[in-house]
Amino acid sequence: MKGKAKVFRPTAFSFPYLAVTLVFVIIPLILVLVYAFRGKDGGFTLDNFRKVFTEKETLLQLGKTVGIAALSTVICLLIAYPVAYILASQPFKKIAILSLLFIIPMWINFMLRIFALKSLLSMIGVEKSFGAAIIGMVYDFFPYMLLPIFTVLSNMDQSYVEASRDLGANPVQTFFKVTLPLSLPGVISGISMMFMPIFSSYAITEALGDMGTTVIGAKIAALFENQNYGSYGYGSALSFVLLVLVLLVMLVGNALTRRTQKAPKGGKA
Repeated sequence: MKGKAKVFRPTAFSFPYLAVTLVFVIIPLILVLVYAFRGKDGGFTLDNFRKVFTEKETLLQLGKTVGIAALSTVICLLIAYPVAYILASQPFKKIAILSLLFIIPMWINFMLRIFALKSLLSMIGVEKSFGAAIIGMVYDFFPYMLLPIFTVLSNMDQSYVEASRDLGANPVQTFFKVTLPLSLPGVISGISMMFMPIFSSYAITEALGDMGTTVIGAKIAALFENQNYGSYGYGSALSFVLLVLVLLVMLVGNALTRRTQKAPKGGKA
């Protein structure tokens, strides 16, 4: 019995997850790293990374991708925060169906949503363009920005708001001094959940954008679809650089989140 108890410890249930992670995440990442440092002759080389940082077209496309991601994120934040603030306030907070309306679209495949949006934009005379691509980005990632902010605002301790009002602060001062700082973890989480995937969401720009809105993910996909062996190394190096950028964004986001979460405790003391 004791032997069986050891076999069925709770940690044993993590083995399938670890196996899936190893096969479908860790091993592919190792292969990408190997190809990134591999030349056409099969030997070690740094030419792939040199090409990433010296090719003007790639740098321009990477900068364009950052610009598209930043603009889409800012627009989405400006729309999502007021909506989340309203949904988290009384009496809307008690109407659960309102928040559910923003979650239901996430149950549908995002490509189906994009093609539906493409048809709608075409009906009103909006053709493939930079603006249409931005609309597609905002439309597709809006729930990822809304839900973290809504969750933080819904769970926020209202005693801070009440204390601010008791001390004579008006609604505007209460918002900027109390509500906004306390909701920053949700804002940072929403920005991270939206900003990073846009780098690889080339299907949206391919469906709605023009030649000037191609993100860096489309270039990586084209390099891997190319049967030329040398393009695998260049595509792997570009993927690895993009992965490092994403990790840096995550680390900065996590650091800012921890910092904002500690701020109320310090103020309370």
